Order: sequence, then C-alpha cells, then structure tokens
Amino acid sequence: MNDSSCVFEIIEKTVSTSENRLSISSLCKMAGVSRSGYYAWVKAEAFRQAQEEQDRKDFELILAAYKRRGYKKDARSIYMELLHMDPPVIMNVKKIRRLMKKFHLLCPIRKANPYRQLAKALKTNTVADNLLQRQFEDYGPRMVLLTDITYLPSAHPSSITGIV
Repeated sequence: MNDSSCVFEIIEKTVSTSENRLSISSLCKMAGVSRSGYYAWVKAEAFRQAQEEQDRKDFELILAAYKRRGYKKDARSIYMELLHMDPPVIMNVKKIRRLMKKFHLLCPIRKANPYRQLAKALKTNTVADNLLQRQFEDYGPRMVLLTDITYLPSAHPSSITGIV
C-alpha cells in the first residue's frame, strides 16, 4: 500500500464521521493530494477488491506448488511446478515473487558447504618446493619419503588421515 492510498483512507474515514465539518476539497488540499485522485481511488474500490481476491486464489496455487514434494522452493522452482500441474498454470515469475513477498512466504537460502570452505582455507600458497624433480632412484630406497594429509568428513570435524 503506497502513501497516497493511506492518505485517501484517512480522508474517507474523516468524511464518514458525523462530526466532520470539512469538505473533501479542503481535506485533499490539507493532505497534499488531488481531489480527482481521491475520487479515482474511491471509484477503483471494486477493482482493488477483485485484484485482492485474484491474488488470494493465485497464492493458493503457489502454496500448493511450494508444499509439493516436501521441500521448500524458490520462485523459479514454483514456476516450474505450476507448469507441470494438471492443468498447467502459467504465471509470471515476477508475480510469484510479488505474492510470496506479500503473503510472507520465504524460501530458505542454502547454507555454504563447510568442507568446501575448509578446502579453500587449506589451498593457500604453502606448496613445498619440488626438490626431487621426479628422480626417486637417484637417492636410493627409503631415502626419500613422501606424505599426504587428507581431511575426511565424519561426525568429528577433525578426522585426518596421514599417509607416508
């Protein structure tokens, strides 16, 4: 609801009271809105009611698509679910987002993968110099040992395997 609609509602409530001695023209002038705008707002009441009813019906379809398959969806997923309904419902993604915002239907944002963050943190410039240059035989058996550390995802966050 925008500011002018609120002003027009206040003017309408003021005019409908029995103690009111002001004309609509003076009330509109005090509120800083046009008289023609006020009358257009009054005339469009039936259209606003019909639009609200249509929004409720469309939101029921959106809610059915949102609850389908047991997980929460965003506007694009809801759009695809509506297309696959029987009969298919064609609705703009912008309208789906507008109705989701209007009726406070939220889609949870995916959490970041902690293992990916851990891998990124380990991917610093700590690579050791290549001293062997792939010449293992020059040094003899068991003269050079190589290691590898692997982080394994499990119940305990610090599961590490070290291989020599």
